[in-house]
Amino acid sequence: MQKLFIHLKPYRRECVLGPLLKLAEATLELFVPLIVAAVIDRGIGGADRGYIIGMSLLLVGLGLLGLVFSVTAQYFSARAAVGFVTRLRHALYAHVQRFPYATLDRVGIPTLITRMSSDMNQVQTGLNLTLRLLLRSPFVVFGAMIMAFTIDASAALWFVAAIPVLAVVVFGVMLLTMPMFKQVQERLDQVLGSTRENLNGVRVLRAFRKEEAECRSFEAQNAQLTSMQQKVGRVSALMNPLTYIIVNLAVILLIRTGALRVQAGILTQGAVVALYNYMSQILVELIKLANLIINLTKALACGKRIQSILDIQDEEIVDKTLPGGDCHVRVEFDRAALRYQGAAGEALSGLSLRAMPGQVIGVIGGTGSGKSTLVNLIPRFYDVTQGRVLVDGADVRSQEPAALRRKIAIVPQKAVLFRGSIRDNLLWGAPEPAFGAAEDRAQISDEALLSAVETAQAAEVVAAKGGLDGQIEQFGRNLSGGQRQRLTIARALVRRPEILILDDSSSALDFATDAALRKALRGLEYQPTVFLVSQRTTAVRHADQIVVLDEGKVVGLGTHDELMDSCPVYREIHESQFRKEAAQ
Repeated sequence: MQKLFIHLKPYRRECVLGPLLKLAEATLELFVPLIVAAVIDRGIGGADRGYIIGMSLLLVGLGLLGLVFSVTAQYFSARAAVGFVTRLRHALYAHVQRFPYATLDRVGIPTLITRMSSDMNQVQTGLNLTLRLLLRSPFVVFGAMIMAFTIDASAALWFVAAIPVLAVVVFGVMLLTMPMFKQVQERLDQVLGSTRENLNGVRVLRAFRKEEAECRSFEAQNAQLTSMQQKVGRVSALMNPLTYIIVNLAVILLIRTGALRVQAGILTQGAVVALYNYMSQILVELIKLANLIINLTKALACGKRIQSILDIQDEEIVDKTLPGGDCHVRVEFDRAALRYQGAAGEALSGLSLRAMPGQVIGVIGGTGSGKSTLVNLIPRFYDVTQGRVLVDGADVRSQEPAALRRKIAIVPQKAVLFRGSIRDNLLWGAPEPAFGAAEDRAQISDEALLSAVETAQAAEVVAAKGGLDGQIEQFGRNLSGGQRQRLTIARALVRRPEILILDDSSSALDFATDAALRKALRGLEYQPTVFLVSQRTTAVRHADQIVVLDEGKVVGLGTHDELMDSCPVYREIHESQFRKEAAQ
């Protein structure tokens, strides 16, 4: 938990003042039963109205002062809790952003969402209650016991007997529920994951009429979560009734003892009322302490889950000792291979390839042949398990990931756009430091943005939306698939990258637009090295080199004409598409 508490350091003052002010409030409360006893014995017993009024005003003053202490303590506690969780959430988000794809695949998106939402909220609640009650409640409990001894030692022995029994109940319930709360959160992860999958794939579910099956699956997972919550709820629910029974039994015995001592003339009636008030204070504070422990148990479980994510080491370790290569080669694969974690075989193996500056490298193959795996190795989204990948003559594992990725622009298979204007979406591709503050972004001129739009064949899309200030819905819902792809290509071109990766990003474009796009890319003045992933031979036939993949292995490497003569896989792909095109 040390990594978590580091983020609490800026709030050390609040963490000290909050509990101290609550202790001051508790100290005032401990004097109240003594004042009430004095009012009964001296004011009411002596029919002294002035004394009663004076003591009543004193009680009002103590109440107002205690209110000031309480509100101020709550302010400091809330400030510390909210500030701590805000900093922790930012740190966790920044840590997750540095995860390579392999770690994201292993941990899972639903798990990370749970950590940054419900777990964070639980930690915030637990810290707030801890700062307010962790010292206050035990202070009142033991303070009330000590004050009871100042009134009558014999009657106060019931306090000594009740408090250890209550402690056994409270801490026993806490120890039982801690592992249960952890299981509840794990079940919640499963329910959230299932919910996310169903909402994202709702159209597919409806198309295949799987709504009822998914509903049954969700009900089963939700039933398991409910069962676990009910189980931990039953154990937690024992705390309040057990503490009430113990305290009320102690109150009965206390009143009986007090009555006998009043009858014997040892105690006054006011003293008995004071002892009863102290016992009531103990009851209230122990209930608060019990609820605090329940919330603290949840918070600790959630904190450990957050800590487990922060403990995941950044796997993108930079090793400066790795040997380099030819600095004149833009990208080089040297017997590169990758096996995904937990996979039975290699997704890519034995890849050797050199891409020079300004060259276009086509990557083609069937579904699952390893095309996306190949291009994901260049920006080091995954690390090779054998061989090496070099950019500008240096192994990518010896380069800082941020510096490496500044040279690269990627257009992924799934065209993702964000809610906002076209300009805002295009500026996502702006090179640092332009991608940052608003004044830095302004350095990217509209002419530069429109030039990228023109190259990406998206000029008519921008014009139809009213220019660069035209609005785009979340995920580009108000655009067609081809329009989304062209805007994502334009976003990548804004960066003016040294390496441009088009990962099957023109699949929704018609042949004429696709051809115009490839021609425009050839004419770029800064001449990036382009990796063009496609399943269509027409898209890659004019590439300088074409890599043909089949089940993760390179089965062909050369130009279109060379592969038509020497690579049966490429020839089969081309002829099958050619027949389809001829038939159309």
